[in-house]
Amino acid sequence: MQSENHLFGDVAKLFNGAAGTLAGMGREAEANARARAREWIGGLDFIARDEFDAVKAMAIAARDENDALRARIEKLEAALAERAPA
Repeated sequence: MQSENHLFGDVAKLFNGAAGTLAGMGREAEANARARAREWIGGLDFIARDEFDAVKAMAIAARDENDALRARIEKLEAALAERAPA
């Protein structure tokens, strides 16, 4: 009876070790996949969100300035047209 309990204990240790090894392999595979994904994404020409937001703000400011200048030009052209002899 004692030998059967020892056998079950050894089998349990074997399965426990195998489960730990498989879990470790899974974690290592996940880490490798993440590293490869970072390398692949790093090679692409993506920009950071803060850089995108900064350029977007610059574009909005430039558009607002363009609209203000367009209105000023139209006002000046109208004033010039009123002064011109017909």
